[in-house]
Amino acid sequence: MRRLSSAIGWPVIALALAVPLAGCGLQPMYAGGGDSVVARGLAGIQVAAIEGRAGWLVRNALLDKLSATPQDTARYRLDVRLDDRLDAFGLLRDDTVGRERRTLRARYQLVDLDSGTILLDATAGSDAGIDVIASDYATIAAEQTALENLARDVASRIVTDVALQLRKGAAAGS
Repeated sequence: MRRLSSAIGWPVIALALAVPLAGCGLQPMYAGGGDSVVARGLAGIQVAAIEGRAGWLVRNALLDKLSATPQDTARYRLDVRLDDRLDAFGLLRDDTVGRERRTLRARYQLVDLDSGTILLDATAGSDAGIDVIASDYATIAAEQTALENLARDVASRIVTDVALQLRKGAAAGS
């Protein structure tokens, strides 16, 4: 008898929890799959060239996440400016650096190509700590790995913000 009540109880509890969530306004970002407004909007973004190695990494990560179309069919343009800094801190007794902090910040604008209107003007950033050790090679490799990881993280944040803006614009238009 106890097994039967617990087997019946879980679906009832799940249903009781699902009912309040239905009215809270949460919706899937990509409702409608590849044909959704957000997915089509993201695919229609042209990513302008970004200066430097960090720019190359961020642009490639953005293109991977956006599934961008060729420039002639793009509806939007994404302009990104980066600030890549490597700061030393954590001095040791012998006045050598024991730790570094790599910071990657992006200022980006989503521009409607038809009207030239800036739809989104925002910033995103991320940082990582790096241990400086006796091997210069290992330290340089750690700095480069940190930059690659930061580029993917910043690109992900940008795509999320752009997707939210496209969804908000679609909701306002309907």
